[in-house]
Amino acid sequence: MIRINLLPHREAKRKQKQTAFAALLALGGLAGAALVLLVGAYNASRIATQNERNLVLKNANADLDKKISKIASLKAEIEALKARQQAVEDLQGDRNQPVYLLDELVRQTPEGVYLKSFKQDGQRVLLNGYAQSQERVAELLRNLSGSSPWLERPDLTEVRAAALAQSKTGRKVVEFTLNVAIKRARADDDKEAKPSTPKPANSAGGTKP
Repeated sequence: MIRINLLPHREAKRKQKQTAFAALLALGGLAGAALVLLVGAYNASRIATQNERNLVLKNANADLDKKISKIASLKAEIEALKARQQAVEDLQGDRNQPVYLLDELVRQTPEGVYLKSFKQDGQRVLLNGYAQSQERVAELLRNLSGSSPWLERPDLTEVRAAALAQSKTGRKVVEFTLNVAIKRARADDDKEAKPSTPKPANSAGGTKP
């Protein structure tokens, strides 16, 4: 005997499949949402951790900037103190500078050179005098530029032949004008540079031509 199923089994299976598909879609959506939430929470946690590190680094940088500014101000104060100390030392050295200058001119002026006048302008001295010959002038320049602990950088500005006014024979001599710089006296080398045994005063001008 043949049995015929007259119920709509195809529609029932179709509905069953549609229900299962919808359930799978819902489950997939829930799984995707859960995954997104987990990833978002993980990223948020990492971002929060990085923000905390950035805040720590920012605070550390701010502290370092404060320390650097303090160090810079301390360096400026130290430099100012050094400048003041140097100014005081220069003033103390300048008090004895005329004595050292005169003594050094006595020491460095060779025989045959007569200093007529000298004028100090700051750390430069203008010397004017007579010499028996140009070789004597060259010797004076060598003395001032090489072996002098108080004078340096001589600059010969004028040299010419001249006759002595007090000479009855009209003897010709060499008249010269030169500039020379004075070295600053320092506290640490003041004792070394200070002359110990000056020459007699009558040799200050050398041999009068």
